[in-house]
Amino acid sequence: MINKDILKNIKYYIGPMSKNIVDVIYEFSLENAYNIGIIPSRRQIDYDGGYVGWTTESFYEYTKNNPHLIIERDHGGIGQGDRYDNGTLSFLEDAKYCDIIHVDPWKNYGNNFDKGVIETIDNIKFIHKINPYCLFEVGTEQSICYFDVNQLDEMLTILKKELGVLFNNIVYCVIQSGTQLHGTNNIGNYDPERLKDMIKVCNKFGLLSKEHNGDYLSLDEIKNKFDLGLSAINIAPEFGVFETDILLENMTSEQKDEFFNICYNSKKWEKWVSDDFTPFNNKNKTELMRICGHYQFSTKEFSNLNLDFNNIIKERLYNKLKIMKNYVNS
Repeated sequence: MINKDILKNIKYYIGPMSKNIVDVIYEFSLENAYNIGIIPSRRQIDYDGGYVGWTTESFYEYTKNNPHLIIERDHGGIGQGDRYDNGTLSFLEDAKYCDIIHVDPWKNYGNNFDKGVIETIDNIKFIHKINPYCLFEVGTEQSICYFDVNQLDEMLTILKKELGVLFNNIVYCVIQSGTQLHGTNNIGNYDPERLKDMIKVCNKFGLLSKEHNGDYLSLDEIKNKFDLGLSAINIAPEFGVFETDILLENMTSEQKDEFFNICYNSKKWEKWVSDDFTPFNNKNKTELMRICGHYQFSTKEFSNLNLDFNNIIKERLYNKLKIMKNYVNS
């Protein structure tokens, strides 16, 4: 089991949207002795693969020699993969290779609070039998299932009663203060009072608070949340968009046209846009590539573009992490 005290100093959990991003996080955390989390979703990295190009086991092997990295399964469980399943096969691998597992059945049980809590308990017990040292995150983000403060308190009260000493393996609870993603924007309505109330609930149960969908917020906004007591924040698509923007800055017109066709045909952009989105005007063509470019980075079609901008990308990503780290600590 990882030292829980280490988690108190971790502010950022970042999605492994590409190999470049993982490589830079690895290098940055090692060179600066900076503890940071990586949060693969099941669509990105799972027991049988994912769009980033690793399985759960091979990702662990790739990152295991860095003591400053915390690997957390993001949104583990039923209905969270690229096809519907009960999450068992994924959990079997997660239990062996992840430091923390976010148990999140709420996409499936968002309309049934009692069943969602029971599924959370069952998942935690199942994983604990495989690896008694595994730690957990519970709850979910607002875009999946809205929780008010009373529901959050009720969920944690039930978990503590039913899990007994195993409740001590829960380290994070997801809080909600209004973040919501659409396209490449955070369109949520931030409610600092709700944030503080939810943090109080986490503190009551001795848990660290974590917010999801921290993408596209200013560093001032993020620091404000930390100043109000938030323990950590997840940021994922923003890093993929950041890398895609660098590519678009350096591509020729012909390369952009080819890249657009790859992105458009993938249909990975569809869930992130409104029904009236028209992909073929110039502004929306760029937005479509920004939204779903990172889904293509490990594909054969993208590789065939023969782009050679990795050094530029890695330098810019490294500087982005440096600014994030220094700003929060200022």
